[in-house]
Amino acid sequence: MSNTYTWSFPTLTAYPTYESQTDVVYTVHWVLSGTDGGTHVNFQGQTVPNQGSVYGTVSLTYTAGSAFTPFAQLTESQVQGWVTSALGATQVSALEASIDQQIQQQVTPTSVNLTPPWSA
Repeated sequence: MSNTYTWSFPTLTAYPTYESQTDVVYTVHWVLSGTDGGTHVNFQGQTVPNQGSVYGTVSLTYTAGSAFTPFAQLTESQVQGWVTSALGATQVSALEASIDQQIQQQVTPTSVNLTPPWSA
């Protein structure tokens, strides 16, 4: 089964006014999450999804006279385009590979946390 990835953008940092525009985004905080659709039992005995995530930011620059979308009209798809373009295909692939490794570690752990018998 292949992993699926989802982008989210919890915060956009903007200048209130910049180059005669209002609410000009200059930093996008992003989260890339992935899952394989399966589950595993964690060290607390709970069944949880196999998932991983990475977080980061990208900086943007608006140039006066270039295309501008008012903040209230921005779409998630447009912001995702900015982020993936700023990161580049190689970096996006590396982020997905990191998530894949997180998920694989959950599916087939190379180390586990054990509770000592005297603590049970």
